[in-house]
Amino acid sequence: MKKISLSLLLVFSISAGLLLPPASAEEKGGAQQADVSLAPQSSSAILLDAYTGTIIYEKNSHDKLPPASITKIMTMLLTMEALENGKLKLTDPVRASEYASSMGGSQIFLEPGEEMSVEEMLKGIAMASGNDASVAMAEKIAGSEQAFVRLMNDKAKELGMNDTHFANCNGLPAKDHYSSAHDIALMSRELLKYPQITKYTGAYQDYLRKSSDKPFWLVNTNKLVRFYTGADGLKTGYTSEAKFCLSATAKRDGMRVVAVVLGEPNTKTRNSEIASMFDYAFSQYAMKSLYNQGDEIGKLSIEKGVVPELTIKADKPYSVLVKKGGRQEEIRHEVQLDSGIKAPLKKGEVIGKLIVYQNNAKLKEFELKSPVAVEKAGWWRLFKRTTSKLFS
Repeated sequence: MKKISLSLLLVFSISAGLLLPPASAEEKGGAQQADVSLAPQSSSAILLDAYTGTIIYEKNSHDKLPPASITKIMTMLLTMEALENGKLKLTDPVRASEYASSMGGSQIFLEPGEEMSVEEMLKGIAMASGNDASVAMAEKIAGSEQAFVRLMNDKAKELGMNDTHFANCNGLPAKDHYSSAHDIALMSRELLKYPQITKYTGAYQDYLRKSSDKPFWLVNTNKLVRFYTGADGLKTGYTSEAKFCLSATAKRDGMRVVAVVLGEPNTKTRNSEIASMFDYAFSQYAMKSLYNQGDEIGKLSIEKGVVPELTIKADKPYSVLVKKGGRQEEIRHEVQLDSGIKAPLKKGEVIGKLIVYQNNAKLKEFELKSPVAVEKAGWWRLFKRTTSKLFS
């Protein structure tokens, strides 16, 4: 459809420099690198803004490495999707098979045939990194771990995780099981689209089987959720091959960042380097708001619709990441809504875009979608609309 620029072209100046667009599954472009060395002891690292995907810093971020238990981010993501789609409820029972119960390494010590709720399994995965809980959830969702792994790889492909291949759902050492800091950041961002996940990833301690004679005390393997202000996830990992790994997230002043390190020598260094990455992001960058949720963006004309015009409002906050204390830059954003749209119009159908520019360079583009469905008007409604225009 032909695009038209509305009279909503807004130009404003701020005392900050805007980062270039992120290299993510959704957006292509370069990344302005931080002029510091972050995570020097890691094999691979990345730091980005969770909302826009803008990369602040990266180091060997596409190297294919064993992700250890960070793998479970994808397991949790598919679990959250199943909950959103109504396939699961948090109260649904999950039965542990002999196979699930046989998992070694980190576990919540499920007995064969033991049942826990989906919510309890999520706690066991997010906080205790339970390999047995991960397999039990995989079997609940897909029927077998093998079938679940296919779903994991399908989702990875959908997200543009081109450096990744999964062989299991828990990250235990396996042939042909690898990922990258970049791809881990992508799936971490996707998981954070379900804000309720931080109820589990951000909790420091809890209990399973609390009312039984064998209560199990959960302590989060990610100590940053206790010791770093704003940290509320996401997942640690360790094997002798992968060394110490972490995909972490923290939120302050309306800004959420994701930091990933792989191949750290020990937990102390891992946590320290992630904390330093967080410190750098929060001290050097901030979010600049374009629209708040509910703000009017524009009006869309619809030919032959039961309503002739839709008011388009921001369905979420629209922001860009800016550098603090940079030189003054001219930033403008432009709303482009499609012309010639005819009913019927589906809810969620793309009807335009919001484009952010710095000078003449396009920095970011957001899709705008119809907030409601608009059915085609009957002939009598169209006749009355036409005649009212003739006499008005």
